[in-house]
Amino acid sequence: MGEYLKRDPASIEPRHALREDLGLDSMATIELLFKIEEVFDLQIPDQDLQKLARVSDVIAYVEGRVGKPAAPAPKPPAKRPASREKG
Repeated sequence: MGEYLKRDPASIEPRHALREDLGLDSMATIELLFKIEEVFDLQIPDQDLQKLARVSDVIAYVEGRVGKPAAPAPKPPAKRPASREKG
């Protein structure tokens, strides 16, 4: 996040508001969240955007989404060894 904001990451605290403390306007906030979607390979629905006002909100949201166990992938059918018929 620090790299995107062109700030020292150590200066960004979880309590900081994205708009008031970090100076992000609506477009910059959306761009930041898009970058987060790319990095963490997730999709943030529009209805969730309003919940993400502080750095701590973003952290908790991403941890909650990334930490969810994924549905197990279906297992491919087991391959049987080719039968060796003598002919």
